[in-house]
Amino acid sequence: QVQLVESGGGLVQAGGSLRLSCAASGRTFGSYAMGWFRQAPAKERKMVAAIDSSGLRTYYADSAKGRFTISRDNAKNTMYLQMNSLKPEDTAVYYCAARRVLELYAGEEYDYWGQGTQVTVSS
Repeated sequence: QVQLVESGGGLVQAGGSLRLSCAASGRTFGSYAMGWFRQAPAKERKMVAAIDSSGLRTYYADSAKGRFTISRDNAKNTMYLQMNSLKPEDTAVYYCAARRVLELYAGEEYDYWGQGTQVTVSS
């Protein structure tokens, strides 16, 4: 079992940057594909980005392309989401998730979820 804890959220002005972190427990972090999701008030949760177990392959939702970068450090059991050029519409609770597969997975069926971290972008 994997426990995930997000951090790094906060309040930032439009155009600013934040880096989210997702710390995972356990010794098998490198065996999990990972993803970042977000959920804005009164909206469905949506994928933002995904990364395979090795960190070599990534996927981005259209809303994240060119502005966000997903990465992972398996030695530190941590995944990151670097968010640049933030917009008010990026305001949401951001969740990290893990799936027990090695390959890149851009779906919704993840096995483990963190508790979320709030990102608020002011205009």
